[in-house]
Amino acid sequence: MGKIRTRYAPSPTGRMHVGNLRTALYAYLIAKHEGGDFLLRIEDTDQERQVEGAEEIIYRTMEKTGLIHDEGPDKDGGVGPYVQSERQKAGIYMEYAKMLVEKGEAYYCFCTQERLDGLKQTVNGEEIMVYDKHCLGLTKEEVEANLKAGMPFVIRQNNPKEGKTTFHDDIYGDISVDNSELDDMVLIKSDGYPTYNFANVVDDHLMGITHVVRGNEYLSSSPKYNRLYEAFGWEVPVYVHCPTITNEEHKKLSKRSGHSSFEDLQEQGFLTKAVVNYVALLGWSPVGNQEFFTLKELVKEFDYRNISKSPAVFDMVKLRWMNGEYMKRMEFDEFYELAEPYLKETIKKPLDLRKIAAMVKTRIEVFPDIAGQVDFFEELPEYGTDLYVHKKMKTTKESSLETLKDLLPVLKAQEDYSNDALYEAISRYIEEKGVKTGFVMWPVRTAVSGKQMTPAGATEILEVLGKEESLKRIEKGIALLEADV
Repeated sequence: MGKIRTRYAPSPTGRMHVGNLRTALYAYLIAKHEGGDFLLRIEDTDQERQVEGAEEIIYRTMEKTGLIHDEGPDKDGGVGPYVQSERQKAGIYMEYAKMLVEKGEAYYCFCTQERLDGLKQTVNGEEIMVYDKHCLGLTKEEVEANLKAGMPFVIRQNNPKEGKTTFHDDIYGDISVDNSELDDMVLIKSDGYPTYNFANVVDDHLMGITHVVRGNEYLSSSPKYNRLYEAFGWEVPVYVHCPTITNEEHKKLSKRSGHSSFEDLQEQGFLTKAVVNYVALLGWSPVGNQEFFTLKELVKEFDYRNISKSPAVFDMVKLRWMNGEYMKRMEFDEFYELAEPYLKETIKKPLDLRKIAAMVKTRIEVFPDIAGQVDFFEELPEYGTDLYVHKKMKTTKESSLETLKDLLPVLKAQEDYSNDALYEAISRYIEEKGVKTGFVMWPVRTAVSGKQMTPAGATEILEVLGKEESLKRIEKGIALLEADV
C-alpha cells in the first residue's frame, strides 16, 4: 500500500456529535501517524436533513480542534469536487451506476410504491421490505422503452442469493453474512441522487481512500459495500469500525443528553484541548499509562489496532476532572482571557478580577463553576450564624462574636489592605491571644463571605473587597451574632 489516505465525510445536519468528532479525530490520527493525507468531503446528498449554516459548523469545529485537512472543498487535491451534490451534478454517480448495469451487477427498477408496499413483511415485530428482483427479468428492450416513456426508476444492486460474503475489519476481525440476507439495495434514487452507501464507495475509490474509519453501527452494511467494490473490481479499503459511545446509563449518547456535541461542550465551559484529549480515549488505549496528550503526541502514539470493541462510556465526571487539570496547567493570561466573561457576568463591582481569577484557577473544573465560587464578592449572601461554628477550629458563636469585636478596631486602624499587611496585623492579634490561626480566620472569612467554602483565605478576600466593604461586612457579622447569642 502506498500513502495512507483517510477522510472525514460529515453530512451538514447540525452540530458535530461527539461520535463524529471521534471519527474525524481517529481518521486524522491514522493518516498523520503514517505521514499520510487527511481529506474532508461534504456528504450532502440527503437534501431533506440539511441544516442552514451546518457546513460552517464543520469547518469551525475542525479548525478549533486542530484537525486540519490536506484536501477538501476549499483545498483541491485533484480528486474533487469534494461536495457530493456537486459530484452528483457532474453525473459521476449515474455514470458508475450505469457501468454496473452494463456488467449485470445492477439493474433498473420501475416498480411503483404500491407494488413495493405489497412486498412488506413483518419480521420480529418490525416491518421490512425485501425486494423480489422483479425488474431484473425485464429485457433490454423493455428497459429502454420504459426509460423513453419517462417512467420513474431507481437503480438497484444485483446481489446473489446463495453463498456468503466475508469481509475483514481491522478491529472486529472476519465477519461473514449469508447472501440471502443482502437486499438488492437502491444505488440511485428516483430523484437521481445516489444513496449514502453507493456514493460512499464511489467517492472513497475515486479519492484513493485507503482506510475507512466509521462507527460500528455500519458493520452490518459492510458486506454490501464489499459487494460493490467487488462488482467494480476495485480494491477494498481497510475498515476501522469504532465502538459505540454510550452515556453513564450505557444507553447510546443522544442529542437529548445536552452534551452530545462539541459545541454543547464548548458552551458548557470545556476547553477544546481537554475535549480532544478525552474523545481520543473513548475507545482507544495508549500503550503506557499516560492520560494527557497534546494533538501532536496523539499523532505519535496513535495505533488504531489498540481500538477497543466494547462500548466507550462518556463519563462527564471524568471529562470535568480532566478539564480541571487542563485549567491548572494553563498559563494564567490564557486562563484569564477565557474566565473574564464569566467573572464579569457575576461581578459588576469594580474589583480586581485578575486576583479573583487567580483564586479560582485551581478550584474549578469548567468555567460556569466560577459564578458559584465568586458571587459573594458582588453581594454578601443571606447566611445563618451556624456557619460560625466549626468543631475542628473550636469556634463557637460566642467565640466568633468576641473575635470579630476584638478585630474590628484593628481592621479599622489598618491603612494597608494588601494581603501580606493584613495577614501580619491579624497574626499579631493571634499571637497576643495565644490561639490557633483557624480560630480567628474562620469567623473573619465567614463574616466577609457568608459562605462555608471560598476560593481563598480571609485576608485575600479582605484585600479584594477593600477596607470599606470589609468593615461593613464584619459589622454585619457582629450584628447577626449579637442578635443570636
